[in-house]
Amino acid sequence: MDFSFLPGIFASPWDILRNIIDIAIIAYVFYRLLRLIKGSRAEQLLKGLVILLVFSVAASLMQLEMVTWLLEKAWIVFAITLPIVFQPELRRLLEQLGKGTFFAPSLNQESQRDGWEMLAREISDAAAVLSRNRVGALIVLQRHNDIEEYLESGVKLDAQVSSRLLINIFVPNTPLHDGAVVISKGRIDRAAAFLPLSTNPLLDKELGTRHRAGIGISEVSDAIVVIISEETGTISTAVGGKLNRYLDTAALKEWLTREIVYPERESSSWWRRRWDDNGNRAEQTEDHRS
Repeated sequence: MDFSFLPGIFASPWDILRNIIDIAIIAYVFYRLLRLIKGSRAEQLLKGLVILLVFSVAASLMQLEMVTWLLEKAWIVFAITLPIVFQPELRRLLEQLGKGTFFAPSLNQESQRDGWEMLAREISDAAAVLSRNRVGALIVLQRHNDIEEYLESGVKLDAQVSSRLLINIFVPNTPLHDGAVVISKGRIDRAAAFLPLSTNPLLDKELGTRHRAGIGISEVSDAIVVIISEETGTISTAVGGKLNRYLDTAALKEWLTREIVYPERESSSWWRRRWDDNGNRAEQTEDHRS
């Protein structure tokens, strides 16, 4: 009788522990990668690749030679184009690896949540007034990614975030109204900054510069964006290149609270912000004309 399988069963404790560690590391890496692309365009592309993989396996098992050949060629094309398509996500991954936040991301602390809720409240209160008076605004909430390179201009402020200050900044015909407000580490870092416009050809043609700028910065970073239309007063949000329109102020406040205070509970879990020593959240806000 062959007992060659017994060594595998009676492996040493170290071998068992090593296998457990090996599996745990791989599982955690995949978990972090999935969280990294959650809510972005890459998530939908990944779903498409999974479906394509299922078709490839099914075609191979059914011995569909022509279909299998076509799918094999398709995989070659995808292998070449994927680094281009997933460029924002790959860049975000490398940034997190460089900062050491990929394997050990910052955790939300109870002591910080009051500050997060206050920041969400100030932004939503400002949005309510701006929307009611049809004053255009673009608010970009920065997270882990540094977006300094995407800011073409701007005036440094370093001011405390308040609804009154945000409203005054965006009042028409004032020196800082035409551009973006940047909130970093819980403070207004800059105003009158301009953002890169989205070049997505599938966007609605009626969208103006402000909306395209908000979508554009969300495509190249993990930022959260709040957009208020100057023409209609409509409140919109953008993240991961996706635009969500026609929010009322209550829905905006709920969304901000959910994404700022409890990001780990929602689909867009990467939207945790950096905080300063006083427990302020790292955010960024920007404005463009619709």
